[in-house]
Amino acid sequence: MTAVSAAQPRSAPALAIVILSVAAFASAANMRVVDPLLIQLSAEFGVTVGEASIAATLFLLANGVFVLVHGPFGDRHGKMPVVALACIGAALCCMASALSVSLRMLAATRFLTGVTSSAIIPLAMAWVGDNVSYERRQATLARFLSGQTLGLAAGAALGGAVGDWLGWRAVFWVLTVTYLMAGAALFTTMRARPEIALPGLRAEGSMIAQMLGVLKRPWARVVIIVVALEGGAFWGCFTFVGADLHQRFGLGYAFVGLAVAAFGAGGFIYVTLAPHLVRLLGERGLCLWGGTGLGIAFAILAMAPSATVAFVAIIGLGITFYMLHNTLQTNGTQMAPEARGSALAMFALCLFVGQAIGVPIAAPIVDRYGAPPIFWAAALFLPALAWWFAMALRRRL
Repeated sequence: MTAVSAAQPRSAPALAIVILSVAAFASAANMRVVDPLLIQLSAEFGVTVGEASIAATLFLLANGVFVLVHGPFGDRHGKMPVVALACIGAALCCMASALSVSLRMLAATRFLTGVTSSAIIPLAMAWVGDNVSYERRQATLARFLSGQTLGLAAGAALGGAVGDWLGWRAVFWVLTVTYLMAGAALFTTMRARPEIALPGLRAEGSMIAQMLGVLKRPWARVVIIVVALEGGAFWGCFTFVGADLHQRFGLGYAFVGLAVAAFGAGGFIYVTLAPHLVRLLGERGLCLWGGTGLGIAFAILAMAPSATVAFVAIIGLGITFYMLHNTLQTNGTQMAPEARGSALAMFALCLFVGQAIGVPIAAPIVDRYGAPPIFWAAALFLPALAWWFAMALRRRL
């Protein structure tokens, strides 16, 4: 069984957390960076916008599926080295995207970018689980989360602004440089501190056996089910916030883009307050208050009389979503200590699957009735889900 005890994790250098956060920024930004480039890509390659969207679709597909491969690989060979190699691989794929001469080539390079980049966030969280004691893990993950949050908020803005000023190829050069910097910094850190590159607890058996081992654990199933439901309910509704602001309040697309930034701002407020919130509320309190806050924020968004009120609600969504989600992530790191990479891979996959199911369920409702009905549904469902998970936490303790 193992090289390192889960009860006595190695010391995590603060610089490593910062570098991993930069890598997570690039990975998260990559998820949304193509969306504002679709018109440029359609003109460049002489295709429709719908046809150009394959560059986004294939990235998301690879990002959701190949995480299952990277998790067990990181458990076996060390999570930090795999993240560093993934950064270099993603940089090369982004470089190839920038040099693409056809939509087919761009689609292929975006698929490969998803394959490589999908290793970064789940294995980085698993590495934190190996190297940070549980009582400090939630606050540490919140600091790591700052890069991921900023990436999600900045991805569309990066694609829109840089693509508008310098052309769509420049966007991929920016991502190339970001990935290269993170990968080089991780290799430098591992050279200075070789012990942080070692595998933690190691599960025996094949990749499939490790995944099945995670699913056999009742608590792991609880966490995985909750994160899938959370992802479907939250992102299935939040995806339509921008369209709702445009339809109800007549906001231009630039202001609609600020809605994503407002959500990111709420996430940063949580990151700033996380150490105090963890100490004051504990895990169950974060779930209960986070779920309640999500219900209130979605209800305000559904009834908002003005765009200003809607933006305040969106900031509230950012704060309260991460109160709940970061608690789930923290528990995700402890589902299977001897196979954290595999466990976090399952966690990430179920979050992705939840989103992939939630959006098409919400879409026909929005088309027929507008977005407020799905906001009301989220306002009722998410607090109930958070309450149920908080009760499960109490029974487990």
